[in-house]
Amino acid sequence: MALQYGAYIAMAGIGLYAIFVGEVISIFHFMGEQTFATFEPASKMLQFISIGVAPAVIMSGTSYMIARKFGSKQIGWLVIAGGIILLAGMSYAYTMLDSLDKDYQVFTVIITPPLFIVVSIPVMVVGALLFRIKKRPKRYF
Repeated sequence: MALQYGAYIAMAGIGLYAIFVGEVISIFHFMGEQTFATFEPASKMLQFISIGVAPAVIMSGTSYMIARKFGSKQIGWLVIAGGIILLAGMSYAYTMLDSLDKDYQVFTVIITPPLFIVVSIPVMVVGALLFRIKKRPKRYF
């Protein structure tokens, strides 16, 4: 069975969720251990959001819009998988907040993990909505 366009878009979203989680965890690890360099953590976090999770959420929404008319378990599972990756990664990043250097504990850094933990829940709900499969009408013309 060939994959629908929505499935490819959802897979790209999974990749972007994973990239975002990897970026956040790696920058938190860097901010927890380094003491010799300075940088702006708020701007770096906003950069990661804009190139990682924002397009991923848009791709999840696009997959939903493509598949919503008749439902699709396949696309639903892919969207849910993206939400699970985001939830697990941000939960781990949340546990790293206390180990960050005090200079880097700015609002943008502190709010990112809990914000995207909350965002992951509607993403998984949208994926679950695609499990409602409706029968395709027969088209004779």
